[in-house]
Amino acid sequence: MERRVRESAERARWAIEHGLHDAPTFRAVLLDVPPTLRDAWLDLVLGLDELPEDGPELPRGCVPYLPSSDNALLRMVEQAPVRSSDVFVDIGAGPGRATTFVHLLTGAPAIGIEVQRSLVLAARDLASRLLLSRVPCIEGDAATLTRFMTIGTVFSLYCPFSGERLDRVLDALESIAQTRTIRVCCMDLPLPPRAWLTPESDLCGDLVIYRSISSACP
Repeated sequence: MERRVRESAERARWAIEHGLHDAPTFRAVLLDVPPTLRDAWLDLVLGLDELPEDGPELPRGCVPYLPSSDNALLRMVEQAPVRSSDVFVDIGAGPGRATTFVHLLTGAPAIGIEVQRSLVLAARDLASRLLLSRVPCIEGDAATLTRFMTIGTVFSLYCPFSGERLDRVLDALESIAQTRTIRVCCMDLPLPPRAWLTPESDLCGDLVIYRSISSACP
């Protein structure tokens, strides 16, 4: 990695740890990093090394943890869009990499839902190390917990599961969409048709943004 990129990551981490972080500056620094180096840059900022191993809590039919790329997350933030006034919810959050990134990039509170305890503990350790209080990670099955995420406005799914579990999550999101317009961001995950969801981006791409269209929403 280029020396200037490494030093950029170290400065960004220092600013976060000392309470001097602000989202516009973080975004500007990120965009100055060559796209091919952004994942490694973010890992340096967050102090992440090897991928954590999946544990026995991973339910049958769920996909093992795999981090989404910074460039994919950046597109999601821009296209959803995610604003500081939103509440971002990552379903299948792993060790908190995406929630932390979205929070640092936008200033929005970011909540993770993760079923594997080892990954939950890693996410909480990450937030503690960086002194971030607005990126909690909740332990449990998203099929059960999603319905309680009533403050969420943007929900992210990076191919965490399919089948009956996905249907249960979508049912939970539909109930939330009766109270407000929400966006559902899916990466590498085609959703079954739902009358209350309409795609706002090309269904052929790896990232699809859906918006709720319930008549109860403003």
